[in-house]
Amino acid sequence: MKKYLPYRPVLYLPKTKSERIMDIIGITLFLGAILFVGVNWGNIPESIPAHFNIEGEIDRWGSKYEFIFLPIIAVFLFVIMSLLEKAPHMHNYPDRINEENVEQFYLHSRKLLNIVKNFCLILFAYLIVQIGRVAIGGIERFSIGLVPIILIILFGTIGIGIYRQSKIK
Repeated sequence: MKKYLPYRPVLYLPKTKSERIMDIIGITLFLGAILFVGVNWGNIPESIPAHFNIEGEIDRWGSKYEFIFLPIIAVFLFVIMSLLEKAPHMHNYPDRINEENVEQFYLHSRKLLNIVKNFCLILFAYLIVQIGRVAIGGIERFSIGLVPIILIILFGTIGIGIYRQSKIK
């Protein structure tokens, strides 16, 4: 009979190389987007596109200071997900977690959260740059071409992660 854990042990598992690489990519692209906004802040008009329809056309305008909320939301999500990443014992696991597979579950859950965290950061970076380009007149409409690709990768990763977790014995 399997011995199930009545509690979740706190284990220190160092970040893997792939997690560090994903962090570097996500943070670099996000900081690049922030740099883009900083460099172009003087060229951004007082009224900027605040919402786009499915075709990428502007359907709401807002103050240029609304633009600051995207990076704030992205940083908030990044911080929360980073904190959760450091506490895999707090994640939700199936009942079959036990002393033999706890490390596998923790590592797998943390890697999945790392990928989701960094893809969210990349998505926000893309949104920030695209909105900035529309605002300064670099392009006429929001290019939604990469959004479906990013979302497919994000949800595909989650789906694959759930499948792989189901295979942990």
